[in-house]
Amino acid sequence: MPNSDCLLSPTHVAYADETSYNVGRYRGLCVVSTQKKYEKELDQALRRILCDSNISEFKWEKLRTAKTRFGALAMLNFTVRKACEGIIRVDSLTWDTEDRRHQIPGRDDIANMQRMYYHLFRNVMCVRWPDGSSWCLYPDENTALEWQTVADYLEAISIGVDIDENLFTGGTFKIRLKEEFKINEIMPCLSHTNPLAQLADLFAGLGVYSRSCYDKFESWMRTKSSQVTLFEGWVNEVLKGISSADQERCRVLAEFDAECKRYRLGVSLRSNRGLRTFDPKKPINFWWYAPQHEKDRAPTRRS
Repeated sequence: MPNSDCLLSPTHVAYADETSYNVGRYRGLCVVSTQKKYEKELDQALRRILCDSNISEFKWEKLRTAKTRFGALAMLNFTVRKACEGIIRVDSLTWDTEDRRHQIPGRDDIANMQRMYYHLFRNVMCVRWPDGSSWCLYPDENTALEWQTVADYLEAISIGVDIDENLFTGGTFKIRLKEEFKINEIMPCLSHTNPLAQLADLFAGLGVYSRSCYDKFESWMRTKSSQVTLFEGWVNEVLKGISSADQERCRVLAEFDAECKRYRLGVSLRSNRGLRTFDPKKPINFWWYAPQHEKDRAPTRRS
């Protein structure tokens, strides 16, 4: 899906994936972005991590064993270090289908996800990277989203700062042009051949899991306290209610939280009962979508 108006070679790349777009209370997506010159280096390093972990393709939904946990943590720790070096950004957006924006009859989850991608692209590509950056987008091919539709309003249009209040309320996207949104191409990719797409899957899954399963995480954390070591029966009883897959995911969440604290990345977990970053300039950003104005409502299916 090339943009004929954008003649410059791409300076940046972004890989995107989503999770649970039509299942559960919390839904999410993630964009992993970097300068084009670092793409190969990051790709090769992640391939080595996956190979060393004996994982052919990482999928959050397959994080159920110690092997996949070790692989996930290696990917996360590597990403934290590279983010602190300014080489990579990870922006994960989650939304709550029980908030006032989404609790409406006939909600169209696919159209809503399209709009969430728009918001995330807008905030990442035009706000978090330098002006004049030109982009190649690589979303996961295995998605319910029609990327040609996204391309229709992303290619060579503004993502500027201001958006008309009725942008998402009239059935069509009407974007007030502010400056060119430089996308060279939108090329859906196969995640099993693209480790950066797998990284987007990992962060999307982790963001949603941290919110949807925080109660499980909190219970699991209590069993790890030194104060309960004398109450082995109680610990065993609690763990009976937490599946082995959830225990592996809780370990990943706990260690990732500790790593973010170690590097002072400003990622909160316990105070908000889910991963959340309050300073979006931070290179690892967990954003909780909130309605932008009174008329911001999820789209509905056309009859």
